[in-house]
Order: sequence, then structure tokens, then C-alpha cells
Amino acid sequence: MLPFLVVVIVAMAGCAGLSQTEQRTLTGGAAGAAGGAAIGAIAGNAGLGAAIGAGTGLLSGFLYGQHDESKQAAYQKGVQDGYKQAQSGRR
Repeated sequence: MLPFLVVVIVAMAGCAGLSQTEQRTLTGGAAGAAGGAAIGAIAGNAGLGAAIGAGTGLLSGFLYGQHDESKQAAYQKGVQDGYKQAQSGRR
């Protein structure tokens, strides 16, 4: 268990240069693998559970990251448009 924790800590420390979507994708994959392994161990096949959980976690983390980035981009566009409108109204 300790080697696994060391790998997780080192992997998370390596996420500093990644985008938010990439970070969420990796975090989702790791969490999915852990959850899938736990459920798989109960069902009798931890490896298969981890693989299914990792795939599901990766996909959901990626989709959530894409959604969040699109919300952030829309917000920033609204701020810029509002600023431009306010500047044109002062003339």
C-alpha cells in the first residue's frame, strides 16, 4: 500500500504544469481506478474493476474539465464584452 501512495503523491506533484482539464482527467482516472478496484475486490476481480473504474473516471474527469473550461471561457467573454460596452458608452 505504501508504494502505491508514494506513486500517487509523486504523480500528483507532477500535475503542476497541466491544464485544469488534464488535471481533472488524471484525478478522475485515479479515483475511478481506486473505487473500481475496491468494488472489484468485493466482486472478485480487482484488476477488472480498476480498469473499468479508471476508464470511467478518465472520461468523466475529461468531460467535466471541458465543461468547466467552456463555462470559464463564456464568463471571460461576457466580462470583455461588458467592458467594451461600458467603454463605448463613456464617449
